[in-house]
Amino acid sequence: MANLKEIRNRIASVSSTMQITSAMKMVSAAKLKKAQDAIIAMRPYANTLTKLIQNLSGNLEGDTQNPYTQVRTKQKTLIVSLTSNRGLCGAFNANIIKKTRQLIDYDFSEQDVSLITIGKKGSEVLGKTEKIIGVHDAVFDNLNYDNVGQIAQNIMDEFAAHSFDQVVLVYNQFKNAATQLVEVEPFLPIVAELNDSASTDYIFEP
Repeated sequence: MANLKEIRNRIASVSSTMQITSAMKMVSAAKLKKAQDAIIAMRPYANTLTKLIQNLSGNLEGDTQNPYTQVRTKQKTLIVSLTSNRGLCGAFNANIIKKTRQLIDYDFSEQDVSLITIGKKGSEVLGKTEKIIGVHDAVFDNLNYDNVGQIAQNIMDEFAAHSFDQVVLVYNQFKNAATQLVEVEPFLPIVAELNDSASTDYIFEP
């Protein structure tokens, strides 16, 4: 049976651990708030840019020379699956992996499907059973436009070379800190917006 001194030492140890975890919680909350604010601030720009690209592609309708708007018979599909590098985040990664497998096994079951993973959790789990042609685990170590842009450019080049007939993204759409919605978004080919804004004139400056 523990004596009084041992009990006091254990109480002190538990109290110290509580202080450390409390400090970690505060730091995590601050980081989450910063990331959440960045996402909310960036979303209007991303949505507007997406609309702009769709409107511009409307003016290219029928232009068979543009490799990124060519709609081909879907025989070869590339799925880009975005997960995190770490776990302990609820169903964040599990939902992405589940949706990716659903696309491979059901939606695109009649096609030749290739996979690119961004994030360690996706590559670790999906790599055991699926055909992965690209792994980008280090992109989150230095997340910036140049690194992400290079991945996108490589995918665009492969699409233009007819390595794939379509490219889809599987990712979590941020709703709030507790809820993320799995999205399957077509990346290529670019599909024109079917509305009057497709005829909008734009002035480009270098």
